[in-house]
Amino acid sequence: MNIVFMGSSSFGVPALKGLINAGYNVSGVVTQTDKRQGRGMVAVGHTAVKDAAIALKLRLFQPQNINSAGSVQVLRDMSPDLLIVIAYGQILSQEVLDIPRRMPLNIHASLLPALRGPAPINRAIINGEKSTGNTLMKITLKMDSGPVISQSRIDILENDTAITLEEKLSLDAADLLLKGLKMIESGEYKLQEQDRAKVSIAPKLNTDTCRIDWNMPAARINDLIRGLLNWSAAFAKYNGKTLKIYKSEVVNIGGPRDGAVPGEIISASDKGIAVATGNGVLNLLELQLAGKKRLAVKEYLSGNIIRPGEKME
Repeated sequence: MNIVFMGSSSFGVPALKGLINAGYNVSGVVTQTDKRQGRGMVAVGHTAVKDAAIALKLRLFQPQNINSAGSVQVLRDMSPDLLIVIAYGQILSQEVLDIPRRMPLNIHASLLPALRGPAPINRAIINGEKSTGNTLMKITLKMDSGPVISQSRIDILENDTAITLEEKLSLDAADLLLKGLKMIESGEYKLQEQDRAKVSIAPKLNTDTCRIDWNMPAARINDLIRGLLNWSAAFAKYNGKTLKIYKSEVVNIGGPRDGAVPGEIISASDKGIAVATGNGVLNLLELQLAGKKRLAVKEYLSGNIIRPGEKME
């Protein structure tokens, strides 16, 4: 089969490498355009998929708009049997979806119809899910709603962050794709429509998502901190300044110390900064005050005084 691969983020790299290692013919790789980045916007940043495609000596196409007449013609000239789309970053028109002779395929990092949307990995952890997975589906015009070919499930461990979970899911996605292609080649697959009654959404992350509400249970705040790590960081306000929190642990499942209110600092030591929540105590282990470096709690306390009874907001 002639395959055109479409992807941008590092999530799709294992799948692209897996296709080549398995001997599939990838006639082209479509990825997002290069972007200027860094201080002064001088450096030019490539997508992770572009870097992989260059290393694999594959043909690259980086359209500003994948749905333009020129882009559609380039794709048609590639004459794909399959379009494989993994974390590409542009919504495809019906005209593009109709190009492959067999079908357009997508891997979405959730067990659809759960967690449709742009942030399924983050939201799985933020929501306190115990497991998630990948879905191989045929792409339809409505986002993440196409019929399912196959799925795989992965447990979310207590120490998983969005970073570690993304790494696991990206490797799993490569395996799921290769198994799915064998099913398609043999004709031994079914397109299973998604159950609309079980749809849930994984909304885009924003600054409001990152703000800690100390009235929430300690376990849910800990999930938020873990779930934001590959995007930004959860934060609170302390003495009027933004305090980002990168690592924490739940140290008390029950209620906080008698009289402590949510957000109140109970203790501060090299073992952590204990903060009361709506249910339980959260121990802060890695922090970054606005304009300062990211530090482990021991280093942070060596240069900052935090007193029990003070409050985080």
